[in-house]
Amino acid sequence: MNKIVSVQDLGLKDYKQTWAYQESLFDAIVDSKISNRREGTFHPTPNHFLFVEHPHVYTLGKSGDLENLLISEKQLAEKGATFYKVNRGGDITYHGPGQIVGYPILDLDNFFTDIHKYLRLLEEVIILTLADYGVVASRSAGETGVWLDVGTPFARKICAMGVRASRWVTMHGFALNVNADLGYFDNMIPCGIKGKAVTSLHVELGVGSVNMDEVKSKIKTHFAALFEAELRESSDLLQNRATIDRAGA
Repeated sequence: MNKIVSVQDLGLKDYKQTWAYQESLFDAIVDSKISNRREGTFHPTPNHFLFVEHPHVYTLGKSGDLENLLISEKQLAEKGATFYKVNRGGDITYHGPGQIVGYPILDLDNFFTDIHKYLRLLEEVIILTLADYGVVASRSAGETGVWLDVGTPFARKICAMGVRASRWVTMHGFALNVNADLGYFDNMIPCGIKGKAVTSLHVELGVGSVNMDEVKSKIKTHFAALFEAELRESSDLLQNRATIDRAGA
């Protein structure tokens, strides 16, 4: 099993372009697995972990309800936001500047073949990262993601999650609000769950902003420990960015 994970920080990148890049990495892993099975070979399959920030965008999962987007196409344009229907689980989600989006594109045959465990470990990565800042977070029964003050009238979501998996290969992932503009969440019913608030790490800490690179570093540390993985920073970032641009063209 190959537990080496190539980590790439894509910076601020268009959602559609990054989605196309995810698909290209995902398809390459699936194709490699099919080839191994057909040829009776055992060539190791790669794993990837993308970090990215997106310009303002709303995405709707395959089981989502469009009515959970509360503004029109014209209003989206006025706010400088875009909208996409995507092939992940979950309902509607917002991405924007000040939010750390993580896309693990893993062959779970390299780790464990259990989607439930995969989601719970992703949640645990975020829970432990928030604990490093003194923020107590937890899961909410039946609601994937990471929450604060679960079971109280003040329950609020700080990290949304939605994944796709095929042949035990994953894509999409999590969106952690670090320095997010929470006003954009007013334009939707987050994850289709009515009556629940959304928060951001900088709000919880009562500061103007939190160092995003520091948070990413903590996420990587906890991810490596929980998945028993070896994370390696990609050395081909500029080439990868060019590949993203071509994929999204």
